[in-house]
Amino acid sequence: MPARIEDTAGTILDTVVVVDGAPIVTEKKVDALTKVLKKLFSEAGRVRDDGFYMPMGPDGKSKGYVFIGFETPEQADNAVRGLNNKRLDNKHTLLVNKFTDIEKFGDDDEEEEEYIAPPEEPYIEQEYLRSWLKEPNAVDQLVLYKGESVGVFWNRKSEAPEGIVNRSNWTETYVAWSPLGTFLCSVHHQGVQLWGGDEFGRKSRFVHPGVQLLDFSPCENYLVTWSPEPIQLIPENSPMRAAFPFTASDEGKQIVVWSVKTGMPVRTFSSSVGQDNERGPGPQGPKKISWPAFKWSSDDKYLARVVPGQQIFVYETPGMGLLDKKSIKIDGVVDFEFSPAVIKGTGKKDEPEHVISYWTPEINNQSARVTLMTIPSKEVIRTRNLFNVAECRLHWQDKGAFLCVKVVRFTKTKKSTFTNLEFFRLTEKNIPIEVVELKDTVINFAWEPAGDRLVIISTSDSPAAPGAPPGARPTAAKIPGMPGPGGPVKTSVSFYGLERSKGVNGQFRQITTVERKSSNSIFWSPKGRVVVVAAVGGTSNNTGELDFWDFDFEGEKKEVPGAEDVPANLTLMASGQHYQLTDIEWDPTGRYIATSSSMWGRAMETGYRIWDLKGQLLREEHVERFKQFLWRPRPPTLLTKDQQREVRKNLREYSKVFDQEDIAEESQASKELIAQRLRLLEEWRAWRKAVEGELEEERGGIVPLAFKSGDDDDEIIEEIVEEVISEKEEEIED
Repeated sequence: MPARIEDTAGTILDTVVVVDGAPIVTEKKVDALTKVLKKLFSEAGRVRDDGFYMPMGPDGKSKGYVFIGFETPEQADNAVRGLNNKRLDNKHTLLVNKFTDIEKFGDDDEEEEEYIAPPEEPYIEQEYLRSWLKEPNAVDQLVLYKGESVGVFWNRKSEAPEGIVNRSNWTETYVAWSPLGTFLCSVHHQGVQLWGGDEFGRKSRFVHPGVQLLDFSPCENYLVTWSPEPIQLIPENSPMRAAFPFTASDEGKQIVVWSVKTGMPVRTFSSSVGQDNERGPGPQGPKKISWPAFKWSSDDKYLARVVPGQQIFVYETPGMGLLDKKSIKIDGVVDFEFSPAVIKGTGKKDEPEHVISYWTPEINNQSARVTLMTIPSKEVIRTRNLFNVAECRLHWQDKGAFLCVKVVRFTKTKKSTFTNLEFFRLTEKNIPIEVVELKDTVINFAWEPAGDRLVIISTSDSPAAPGAPPGARPTAAKIPGMPGPGGPVKTSVSFYGLERSKGVNGQFRQITTVERKSSNSIFWSPKGRVVVVAAVGGTSNNTGELDFWDFDFEGEKKEVPGAEDVPANLTLMASGQHYQLTDIEWDPTGRYIATSSSMWGRAMETGYRIWDLKGQLLREEHVERFKQFLWRPRPPTLLTKDQQREVRKNLREYSKVFDQEDIAEESQASKELIAQRLRLLEEWRAWRKAVEGELEEERGGIVPLAFKSGDDDDEIIEEIVEEVISEKEEEIED
């Protein structure tokens, strides 16, 4: 910090900040702007009574900059650190600098008359953070967390994974990939660190003491962290103060939204955000956390949270201010979801907008209701009244074309419940709604990625905890270290598809139902078509059953009464088992799926297995104290829709090339194995010859016949002999 400079009046100039980018206003609005800016900058410290000066021009308008004086230089530092680049509104971003920073550029009297160009700094090439995508065979990377060791590996199918980097104590709790795979996150008591590049060097650090949970925005622009420990300011004289990113306005907060690019906090929120009323273990246990606390629009432009029963707060990035400077008041609101994609024709003048869906229960003789609202216009585009509602769940199709509302309803006697599926079709005129009524209770539901087919799991028994939601990330769906779902109940698995006749969408029809299963979880391939239905949960009575289903089996088409126009040929390809299964993850290409038993899920036999999409087991490894298996995500393809269509059209030709490459790879592996065996044999012969020489020297040139090597020209033949130990015949009577 520059040395203190005092003017003739004794004012300490290093307590003064210069604020650029302020709105230019007339004299009538000066008082209002002064009030707004004083309130904003009082978050950094106390503004002196005579510490606010807004210069005015000869035209009666302000000049767009302000001088603000604090009581101490430390408060001025807080203002620069916390409010520089602060977005005041959609048109104004404040730039805050210390008044004494003018010394960095020199006084006018000290300026050189002749311009001297600054020395050119050498170019330092930065690592390409997506270099793993250049692997020619599209081999995916994965993370294995075993004991205290975290390693990143290449997937080698049935062979042992090929190590890239392996480090002990890389994390203190768990690891997580960012949504597009750019960064690997490690979680420590002091905060979160991001790692990337070929050597996985540290790229960023976010100081948040006691952090336990994290969540990225979909485009990786922002990171949200939560700690049970409220933020406490570090004393000004502490050597750690310079690296501490929080100001007085952040004190007591527990949730932080960070900019991934700058590594600085954008905004902090109180601990009440995202909490429900349910308490954890013990009568005085802490409240359970509903995570993620914020829900994001698909383009990172908006994030939102709900205050149950009252309102929804929608914030705009990058300034993190409230949309239209006010919340959306909704009496009784329970939950909401952003559409995963911008939907054309939903906004004003048919412009594409984001859509949020939310539901409210029955209140004061008013029916329950599901509502669709556009963002940012806040226009209600569809409502649906519901009766006798016990609960609602909102399930968006990943392209935003459909919304399925799972409605749990009471029977007339109020003693039991049944389930309705209400399908909203957002791409059709007036958003029509189709209702599918079910007799049982639905415990899990999943759309096909980029498709209009779906799988549901239902039961007529009292359901245990629901299975893992499809596509859930470890940091969002469940807190690492917590056990999975409870013991299995008898369930039914039903498969549905949308009718298509001459290019016109019909109704959702049931293709088939499989009864008396133990399955509780659904895992679609990220490319669609193939789905794995499984029993997930680390309890001792979990069988870990796995069923691999293909919706587009390339064989004889099975005729399904009532679903003739559904484009599907459903077939069970294979069934498998992984005892005490706790986690399932598809690789991003949809070629492989990993099942694992984690010690965090209370599994007794820990380890992982890798299967291909047809259900064939490729690799199995039992690992003591195994914790995590995570595939590295991939960003969306850069190919256009036409290019993707061309690839699918010629897929059979590409497959022939790929098959030849696989055979060559297997042949090369066999050659390497033979070469290794020959090398070991030569080493053995050399060792034996050396031993013979030593024996001959010790015994005066006499070597026992049993120790003599054969001639070099001898041929060694390996022979496999099959011996029948016993044989028994039995007669079977008709």
